[in-house]
Amino acid sequence: MPRYSITTFGCQMNVHDSERMHDVLRCAGYTEAGSAEEADVLVLNTCSVREKAEQKLRSEVGRLARWKRERADRVLVVAGCVAQQEGERLLKQMRAIDVVVGPDNIPELPGLLGDLAIGGLPIARTVFDLDAPRFLVASPPSPSSSSSPRAAPTAFVTVMKGCDERCSFCIVPHTRGPERYRPSDEIVAEIAALVAAGTREVTLLGQTVNSYRDPLGALPRAPGASADDPDESEFAALLRRVAADVPGLARLRYTSPHPRHLTPSLVLAHAELPVLPRHVHMPVQSGSDRVLRRMIRRYTRAEYVARTRALVEAVPGLTLSTDIIVGFPGETEDDFAATLSLVREVGFKGLFGFKYSRRPHTPALKLPDDVPEGVKGERLARLFEASEALLGAHLSDLVGTTQEVLVEGRDKERGHGGAGGALWSGRTGRHEIAHIDGAGELDLLGEVVEVSITRANKHSLQAELTEAARAAARPRQRGGLEPRPARRSLPVVAAEGG
Repeated sequence: MPRYSITTFGCQMNVHDSERMHDVLRCAGYTEAGSAEEADVLVLNTCSVREKAEQKLRSEVGRLARWKRERADRVLVVAGCVAQQEGERLLKQMRAIDVVVGPDNIPELPGLLGDLAIGGLPIARTVFDLDAPRFLVASPPSPSSSSSPRAAPTAFVTVMKGCDERCSFCIVPHTRGPERYRPSDEIVAEIAALVAAGTREVTLLGQTVNSYRDPLGALPRAPGASADDPDESEFAALLRRVAADVPGLARLRYTSPHPRHLTPSLVLAHAELPVLPRHVHMPVQSGSDRVLRRMIRRYTRAEYVARTRALVEAVPGLTLSTDIIVGFPGETEDDFAATLSLVREVGFKGLFGFKYSRRPHTPALKLPDDVPEGVKGERLARLFEASEALLGAHLSDLVGTTQEVLVEGRDKERGHGGAGGALWSGRTGRHEIAHIDGAGELDLLGEVVEVSITRANKHSLQAELTEAARAAARPRQRGGLEPRPARRSLPVVAAEGG
């Protein structure tokens, strides 16, 4: 059986695309290799949002040249946004690449590999599915089969792809195309199948996920939705349908929303649906109105603050995180000071910060990249310093409290019952990472357990099971079933955008 390996760069959307490539290749008869070195087919799923993405790809392909030379029948595939962005140019510039496949062409991958195996030439397929959008569906293990592995406790489900925003720094409209939405019937069916297989938490994915509209018009208007609001969508209605039709789902998250579509109907959904955790990631990018206009974000600082404040007031205890770009063309020290003041005013409990980098096919290329690299780095450091202070105070305030944690797997930092006896880790409803001490003998995978917070770490919490949670937990069986491992060969870095 041909063996494959996938290395993933980028955001949650790329992680999801890699999961679907696993499904497509397995269904076509491929088996997963133990390592990239053992693979017959190696897929590099690329991200083009960050700086020097093409150079990093070139370096990785160069590193793999020896792997290719060892066996003439080995195949190197480049997928993802760099594949979409560069297309056939990659084949001409890097002779080691055999197949280039865009995000919309993932279903074609087995056929492209088959053609190559019988003597076909290297090929690039980067065609947007504009006329008949295809959304790859997860293939969870059958809940009726005792020999099947458990479904992972958390899963991604795509509800839309592409982006109609034209933020001046963002390459996504070029690499992912215009917005295309998935019928709500299909979304609900996939979530129901995942939950039946054991998944407890689902994250809805989309480039601007809360702009969602059902292409078949199957959703009723959500409470609080205004027909006269140009920012209104059917996303709140989708959340309500998932909550009603899949009652076994423990948590329903989404990423990455756009502030324009944080409408009263979505705020009301958060206030009324217990399945929505008390945490939202809401990209802002800058706290300066002048910079927001140059970014073509289509909202002001005051509008962002008003909408997020309405959400926090409607859901007591809800926390916010965000994305911020420093050093955007023309950003002055006053502009950056406005960003710092916004971070403190909103009280973000986490952020992804980035230095601006010029990306091909973006409107910002017309602007001079006039903020020196050293200034960008210094501003980014100050931004992280402010963010760390807010997060540290927040985590310290949680010591001594009781929280509910969805256990996602073994504690990666502590290994299998290592120092401190920690074995399991997961996230609270507000997305804080929690490491659970002294539970090595218990089977907590996929369970929502009650814990007492014992210590605040720099970016996470240390916890112990409450007596009630320990009494209700199952003993861990040696050699028991485990979920599929995470499909990431490299750390996942959140992408600018949204």
